[in-house]
Amino acid sequence: MIASKIRQILIGKRAGSVTLKYPFEPRPSEPGYRGRVTVDTDKCVGCGGCADVCPARCILITDVSPFIRIIRRYLDRCIHCGRCEEVCAYDALHLDGEYELATTDRKDLFIEQKLFMGTCNRCGRCYIPPTPLDRLMVVGFRKDEDLDGETI
Repeated sequence: MIASKIRQILIGKRAGSVTLKYPFEPRPSEPGYRGRVTVDTDKCVGCGGCADVCPARCILITDVSPFIRIIRRYLDRCIHCGRCEEVCAYDALHLDGEYELATTDRKDLFIEQKLFMGTCNRCGRCYIPPTPLDRLMVVGFRKDEDLDGETI
């Protein structure tokens, strides 16, 4: 009986350590792991394709005015399916390898994005203006004032 116990101890010692020292040495995620959702707001054009395919309905789009669109992402409801990343034609959404997403504040899991949109004269639908000059938050003509305070 003692010989069998010694044999088990030797087998265990030969195998080495098989556990991770997790809190002190976090394990890197596997390739292709779908973790935290990140949004590159400079690339996002507000097309709404991500909201159309999201099965959890955690991406909500609101048109406040004909020129302002708000995209809200409630990541506490996200199931990390990766459909939003697949459908984004502008490469603005990514699911990175970060898996430690626990937080005590729900505001950490909320992304709000305000976009200035142009509207089509024919159909009235929103679109992102093609040039940076057109993306300025100016809708009409600029009213200049002279030094006396009178409008020119």
